[in-house]
Amino acid sequence: MKTLRIGTRRSALALWQAQRVRELLLAHYPALSVELVHFTTRGDRVLDRPLPEIGGKGLFTAELERALHQGHIDLAVHSLKDLPTETPPAFTLGAFLPRANPLDALVSRGGQSLDALPHGATVGTSSLRRRAQLLAHRPDLRLALLRGNVDTRLRKALDPNGPYDAVILAVAGLERLGHADAITEPLSPQVMMPAPAQGVVAVQCRADDAETLRLLAALDDRVARLTARAERAFLRRLEAGCRLPVAAYATLSDERLYLRGRVSSLDGAQTITVAGEANADDAVALGVQLAEEALARGADALLAAIREELPR
Repeated sequence: MKTLRIGTRRSALALWQAQRVRELLLAHYPALSVELVHFTTRGDRVLDRPLPEIGGKGLFTAELERALHQGHIDLAVHSLKDLPTETPPAFTLGAFLPRANPLDALVSRGGQSLDALPHGATVGTSSLRRRAQLLAHRPDLRLALLRGNVDTRLRKALDPNGPYDAVILAVAGLERLGHADAITEPLSPQVMMPAPAQGVVAVQCRADDAETLRLLAALDDRVARLTARAERAFLRRLEAGCRLPVAAYATLSDERLYLRGRVSSLDGAQTITVAGEANADDAVALGVQLAEEALARGADALLAAIREELPR
């Protein structure tokens, strides 16, 4: 078998994800040679500005896709929530790994739950989705910029002399890096609906690379693929990208897919939540249907107003 070259960012979480893909490939194909190729993306380099200010599309993925297109690597491993919903025709997602816990977590320096944080407490996050939903639940909170990899953000969160009373991080990232014990409170989807496809690792390859696609088929998880497709279809129809405060969460039970979606104003004062269900194979149609419902209820005007507020 040929040597597969996996492109990955250098952060601890990205390396964990790439190494997990390597382990799974070798478990299925022991004779395969698999190498990791490291990249630093724009999202990794610019850490002193909020993510919406430095762009959304391809912020953590463009460099890997360029190397994939040029044949320098055969696979790119992504946190699917960071991957734009419009996949270039030259690429395809060859495998969705089983989904980890998709929820967000509060990490509180003093051990308080979200509801127990003192009035006016400072919470760190760089996500507009998290910011909007936090303010919808606790409008008294102060939100402060928090950037960096998981370990950096966790260190800032627990610094007794730091500016944050608490921070919000993805449960999946904390668990994958062995920091589950730092979680003060997993946040329910009613309070903090996750980002579309949060907790899903996706493996991208060239669409015409039949041999690599054949190898990746053994890694693909149907539940992760269906739920992620529904959530990403919701996001794509809204044309919101990963910058705007849009959330979605799908579950699969007895071949029925259940999806909830949410669009929020930046200050959390306005929230549009939609929900529906469909047969498992109608995942994309369900996502589009709920997005259309959200648009009919004013999501288009809400998102347009947010776009006007954000830096170009």
